[in-house]
Amino acid sequence: MITQQVPPRCTELHYEVELGVVIGKDGKNIPEDSSMSHVGGYALALDMTARNLQSEAKKKGYPWSEAKGYDTFCPISQMIAKEKVSLPDTYLWLRVDGELKQSGSTGDMVFSVPSLISYISKIFTLEAGDLILTGTPEGVGPVLPGQTITAGIEGLTEMKFSVVALT
Repeated sequence: MITQQVPPRCTELHYEVELGVVIGKDGKNIPEDSSMSHVGGYALALDMTARNLQSEAKKKGYPWSEAKGYDTFCPISQMIAKEKVSLPDTYLWLRVDGELKQSGSTGDMVFSVPSLISYISKIFTLEAGDLILTGTPEGVGPVLPGQTITAGIEGLTEMKFSVVALT
């Protein structure tokens, strides 16, 4: 089991399960209709946020770097071959202590994978190995030290984490 660390300044840690898109070849200004040719594979991501630190940063107009950037805050699974992932019918889920907290299909995403790739590539060049997190199903919420997070992509991969406080 992997350890999800709660840093001392974090009083409210939230989870977000996400599909990660691994870019397989470089591209700039990629048209949406050819964007999937730039996908090298997919990954399961657990995007953690120190919500109290994010709120402090927002009030001050500061970046969210501290709230999102601690060690262990974005574990990623091994890459999944793109042929194994069926968009838009891929199901992601997250449980805390065995209780289902998040679940959703990639078909429910606000922005499709092709539209995300196309949009992002208009802002900066995507390079092989880049990872795009696609958003999270509803149900984002807090975890506490001593709890266990399990997240997965149905039928493809699963990750399990124990939540521990750093002192």
